[in-house]
Amino acid sequence: MTKKFFFLITVFMFIGSTLIAQSAEQEIRSMLDERDEEIKELLGPEGNQYSQEQRDRLKTIINDIIDYRAMARQALGSTFDEISDEKKDEFVNLFSTIIRDNSLNRLDIYRAEVTYDEINISDGSANVRTTAQLDNVRTSVDYVMERNNGNWVITDMSIDEVSTAESYNRQFQSIIRQHGFDALMESLQRRAARSSTT
Repeated sequence: MTKKFFFLITVFMFIGSTLIAQSAEQEIRSMLDERDEEIKELLGPEGNQYSQEQRDRLKTIINDIIDYRAMARQALGSTFDEISDEKKDEFVNLFSTIIRDNSLNRLDIYRAEVTYDEINISDGSANVRTTAQLDNVRTSVDYVMERNNGNWVITDMSIDEVSTAESYNRQFQSIIRQHGFDALMESLQRRAARSSTT
């Protein structure tokens, strides 16, 4: 009786965790699909000139789906924990401006057709593997996502298996090693000042 009881508990727990994972997978897919449709509708037909209003709306959509602070922490590595809260906030603000600017300077990529290759859920985080096809060019676009305040947000993204956070981490660590953290901040301030999304 006891063995049967524990067997049933184990089965119910397995079914429960499977259903939760399926629910989270569907939630992520629906959310990404909705954002994709919203952006495509916003951009309109190919060849359109983009107005400032369109760019501002796209900026809001991007802001809502990316956790810039989590991505900035990965990009700065251990240095993030060594600087003051004020410097952290300034760094996150500059970093997010640069990431948005890169995104808004390549608007045509948002016209790509997206297919989902795999979504893995584990302990409140998700790895999402997709393929984006624009004309005849296929590009792998992967996301690391976490559940934050009830919503799924992107904490890192990879294009053709190149992680955004890791790529910036290499750049930032090289500057810090050679010239120090203040030099990195000055470099980011100059890049952000040139940005169209500040």
